[in-house]
Amino acid sequence: MAKCTDSWKCRVPCKASFGQLETLCRAEQVTCQPLGITKDNLLEYEVEYLCDYKRKVNKNRDTQQEYFLVKWKGFPESMNSWEPRKNLKCVKLLCQFWEDLLKEMQKQRRRMVPKQLDAATASYLVQRAKQRQTLERWERHLNSLGSHHARICVHNHVDLEGPPKNFTYITDYKVGDGITLTQVALGCECADCLESPVGGCCAGASQHRFAYNNAGQVRVRPGLPIYECNKRCRCGPDCPNRVVQRGVRYSLGIFRTDDGRGWGVRTMERIRKNTFVMEYVGEIITTEEAERRGHIYDKEGATYLFDLDYVDDEYTVDAAHYGNISHFVNHSCDPNLQVYNVFIENLDERLPRIAFFATRSIKAGEELTFDYKMHIDPVDAESTKMDSNFGLTGLPGSPKKRQRVECKCGMESCRKYLF
Repeated sequence: MAKCTDSWKCRVPCKASFGQLETLCRAEQVTCQPLGITKDNLLEYEVEYLCDYKRKVNKNRDTQQEYFLVKWKGFPESMNSWEPRKNLKCVKLLCQFWEDLLKEMQKQRRRMVPKQLDAATASYLVQRAKQRQTLERWERHLNSLGSHHARICVHNHVDLEGPPKNFTYITDYKVGDGITLTQVALGCECADCLESPVGGCCAGASQHRFAYNNAGQVRVRPGLPIYECNKRCRCGPDCPNRVVQRGVRYSLGIFRTDDGRGWGVRTMERIRKNTFVMEYVGEIITTEEAERRGHIYDKEGATYLFDLDYVDDEYTVDAAHYGNISHFVNHSCDPNLQVYNVFIENLDERLPRIAFFATRSIKAGEELTFDYKMHIDPVDAESTKMDSNFGLTGLPGSPKKRQRVECKCGMESCRKYLF
């Protein structure tokens, strides 16, 4: 019996999927720790998913026996076999199969499940099972990145769409060509930044107010910048002026909307008013590059360009192909998230970090949204450019000449069009 371990130090590109590699290992009786194939389970049969269903009348014609077509984990589909219900112990997979089947019966307006499923229905159930596997792998990948202190869940109960193609999940900004982030040179000398700030702490050094209260809730008006403590500060990681840099603290769910808005994000737990929720992370590019990409995105109906126009309109965050969970947050004309400009390790006012804070208390299960055409009443001269031009970069001409995008937020205050 052969064995495959990390001690081989073999690292080569492979076009085979994990399922294909597992099938090959079992066929050749090779154990493989990364694939979870051990000496104990090498010859075990585990249900991967259920493909089909039928009922047969017993010989005495008094009862019916249920059978399921089983795809065995680690074995090719040619090894699929019909198994009686009494032989199956996979309760979760059975529940998922029946949930998918009954929903499909409702779509077909059938009251009863037939004794034998037609080929189209069976094919749909296999696609659903494979989609669920794909989304579960993606969910595990997102949670393995370590940037999210709670948990990210992924669900699609609407269609057969899987994880977005040509999209890489990142946990920090990707700096584009020709752009340099200048690291901060000085930090505060505070022993207690909230109670005993020296010179007003980092915010005071930039002649601004301390942004947070003792519960970590933002207390400055939208339009005013937030200056957090940085790596050169005397204070430690528990400093109350380190909020955005600690990352997402709430469990969030990426879900497929049922009203044509694609993917969306909902919170899995209650979020207090004025608390930090997430950053808008993506690729930092120049305005010139944003204009070039904007023409392409306009044809695709995409809206992932976010102008960093706090003081000058020189840079843009593009989250179309590189981004975090904010990539999936939808627009609303009555949003529950508000944008703030945040400065931490880089104090260049042309390159703020974009942070979302809750505008009100948000219930568990509620979708998170922000206004793609946010407007802020000016607090002072510095905040007059804080309006969000999300998605409009690179779209020249007046709004009348531009293709209008219909808004689907469904709010009473809906403006009917995004742009």
